Amino acid sequence: MDINEVIQDRRKLVGVAAGIALVAVAGGIMIGTTIASNETAPTSAEAHAEEGEEGEEGHSEEEGREGFVPMTPAGLQTNGIRTIRIEEGSLASEIIAQATVAAPPEGQALLTARADGAVVRISKRLGDPVGTGETVALLESREAAAFVAERNAAAAGAQAARAAAAREQRLFNAKITARQDLEAAQAARAMAEAELQRTEAAVRAAGVTDNGRYVAVRSPISGRITEVDTQLGAYVSAGAELFNVSDPRRIQVEAAVPATDAQRIRPGDSAVIELPDGGTVDAVVRSASPALNLESRAATVVLQPSGSPAALAQGQAVRVRIVPRGGVTNGVIVLPEDAVQQVEGRDVVFVQVQGGFQAVPVSIGTRSGGRIEITRGLRTGQVVATAGAFALKSQLGASDAEHGH
Repeated sequence: MDINEVIQDRRKLVGVAAGIALVAVAGGIMIGTTIASNETAPTSAEAHAEEGEEGEEGHSEEEGREGFVPMTPAGLQTNGIRTIRIEEGSLASEIIAQATVAAPPEGQALLTARADGAVVRISKRLGDPVGTGETVALLESREAAAFVAERNAAAAGAQAARAAAAREQRLFNAKITARQDLEAAQAARAMAEAELQRTEAAVRAAGVTDNGRYVAVRSPISGRITEVDTQLGAYVSAGAELFNVSDPRRIQVEAAVPATDAQRIRPGDSAVIELPDGGTVDAVVRSASPALNLESRAATVVLQPSGSPAALAQGQAVRVRIVPRGGVTNGVIVLPEDAVQQVEGRDVVFVQVQGGFQAVPVSIGTRSGGRIEITRGLRTGQVVATAGAFALKSQLGASDAEHGH
């Protein structure tokens, strides 16, 4: 073998070795990359499990916890749901009584005829609004002319008495007449002035119009006509009751309270007026009658509602709850019976939370007069559903049935 062949063989061996080394390096890089990828990337099962956990968390946030009923402010009105804020109390400390919404003395007026006459005009009908001093009807009356004649005669007499007194004053100053003549003239002037004032007051009290022919029937307060007891052409006597006017903005609530309970009530005690639709209005005791009604043998307690609630109308029958100050609360909570609902055999109350209501199990105590004591499960300050709580129970049942399906 010559030297050239040896050199070519060595070159082939070097090339083969370099190729093997290059393949080895490339293979190591690929193997390392694959291992690193396998260590950082989760398996398809693991990825699926993580996605499931995230989905369950999002689902639970949307669906809400057990016993939760979502409710918007608009839904409260639509479903007729009313709420109250919890305060401590006891059935023993509450006085429940039937009551009537009435007008206070300054909130109603009886319009009568101030003179004999015939009704020739009626300007207001039943239910119409009327302002203070507004004329409701006119009476054609001969007495009106008599009132005006008396006033005119008195005015003439007063004018003559003033002139006579002035003349006597000048004569006295000139030392022509005696003092007693001056004093007599001054006394006559005073009497004439008094007579003029009397006749003018009679004209105003009778409601005589400017022409002296008619007597006006005017309202002393603003409000609405609640009763009409006359008609056109009717001849009425002085003092006859013709119209009733009442101001609907002025009301008071008169409660009939048994005598034994009335002794515990004092002005300033808090009270609650229960409306027929399940709502309530806060009130305070204004006064209590010391005498008993002869028929019912009950004392009348007058309550003043807070503000002028539109839900109260004169003549309306309501129920009230009066809480005398210093009453024993026993550390329990008292709610209307319709606030407590039965859900799966448990007594629950729907407590208002963010976004809706949460059904809270409670322990109940004594029941009386549509009220129920809650001995455990609630705390003061919470807001709970009263009227309409059954609608929340129905929605909770429908939601549970849907989830079960």
